[in-house]
Amino acid sequence: MIGQNERVLIDLHSHSNVSDGTEPPAEVLSRARAKGVDVLALTDHDTVDGWDQATAALPPDLTLVPGMELSCRSDGRSLHLLAYLFDPHEPELEAERRRILDARVHRARGMVDRLQELGVPVTWEQVARLAGEGAVGRPHIARAMIEAGAVRTVEEAFTSTWIGSGGRAQVKRYALDPVRAVRLVTAAGGVAVLAHPRARKRGYVFGDALIEELAGVGLSGIEVDHPDHDAKDRAALRGLAKGLGLVSTGSSDDHGELTGHRLGCETTSRDAFEALLNEAHGWTPVISG
Repeated sequence: MIGQNERVLIDLHSHSNVSDGTEPPAEVLSRARAKGVDVLALTDHDTVDGWDQATAALPPDLTLVPGMELSCRSDGRSLHLLAYLFDPHEPELEAERRRILDARVHRARGMVDRLQELGVPVTWEQVARLAGEGAVGRPHIARAMIEAGAVRTVEEAFTSTWIGSGGRAQVKRYALDPVRAVRLVTAAGGVAVLAHPRARKRGYVFGDALIEELAGVGLSGIEVDHPDHDAKDRAALRGLAKGLGLVSTGSSDDHGELTGHRLGCETTSRDAFEALLNEAHGWTPVISG
């Protein structure tokens, strides 16, 4: 798929408005190509609804890696798992995806109710409008709070004052145990990479012991180069990945306007990408033309 002497830009984590990004899949792909990205993974939260749209709109010279960011929970804390090239019709994984999506709606309604109790004039109709046909998430609630004048930025909403971890308006929802999630992804022919495990500002900080456990049940890689990881954490994660025989990936985790349109700001090496491809057998990348 990639010539041995070609220089390629590979970004394995991005979002569209099918979940909590701000642009449709077609625009995400167009922006990626304009930034010089050669391989892009579309990894919307808990859904594959953007795959067909992205495939239909694939621009020339761009390879699409169909994926998903799967919601998990470990010791009461949110954990995200990047799943690539799995069979979206595998019954058990599909059933869990739908259960998680239903729980997203229930949680969002509960958070709107709590915000109203705290005096924030947001409505479910606002949040639903912002989510559109996509999977509803906390960024949609944060944007509704901005519209209501309660906060100035999404970051301000994601604090303990409001809808951040342990926040006054936070509501927990159903999510998968990460060990089971890895097994589901691999059983569906996909490969699993642990997303941003040291994103300290967002509370995603997981120790080596958990990563070792996940490696033992089929985890393929760790997202090392991420905008929310500092140099010290990147070095530690890279060493851990090497010791466990996992690939180290790099990704922008772009959410469109919410993250400053940063597609391609962090990338994955060709060797790491090809190692993931060699393990996947549930789906294939989509190559333009």
